Amino acid sequence: MFKKKYKSINMSNLIELAQNNDNKAIEELIKRIQNSIYATIFYLDPKKENINDFTQEVLLRVVKNIKSLKNPKLFKSWLNQIITNMFYDDMRKKYREPNIISIDANYDDKESSSDNINVTSPIQLEDYHPRPLEHTLSLELNDLIKKSIHKLPDQFRLALVLREFQGLSYDEIAKLTNVNVGTVKSRISRARSKLQEYLKGYVA
Repeated sequence: MFKKKYKSINMSNLIELAQNNDNKAIEELIKRIQNSIYATIFYLDPKKENINDFTQEVLLRVVKNIKSLKNPKLFKSWLNQIITNMFYDDMRKKYREPNIISIDANYDDKESSSDNINVTSPIQLEDYHPRPLEHTLSLELNDLIKKSIHKLPDQFRLALVLREFQGLSYDEIAKLTNVNVGTVKSRISRARSKLQEYLKGYVA
């Protein structure tokens, strides 16, 4: 009965229960978000051995800080902020550079001032899911795309994943990453261009 009850609760109410130390609600919340977190981190972090640990750390932070979320309807943005902050922390440790966030700073001023940045591409990530009649080929292509995404510079990869896999708007990504919208568009455009280069000969 309890499982059915909690499974049927909408997200906002579930979060409110979790904020009131309802362990069943916390368990259900974790079940609902863990796969999404794992998938996002899979594309953000090329080191596969880190994915489970990274996912667990995100979940721990969610549980520990859930009471600080004032508006349950903003949970997705709040969760993305946790993931993004952890990604930046990991970047700083990896590169040991305090200004790593400005990895593409040389391009920001010039390109973020343009309103004509090409933010579309013949490559559409949503088309990469395997289809029944092309199962084997699609699996191989999917793996190739994952590897190609992992080759992207950190900032490009983060912007692309937040846009294509988390479905965030350019404004939301700009707020999460502390840059302007033009820079976000530039990074995503460059990420897509690089993917096209990596996948040249594999994707028409």
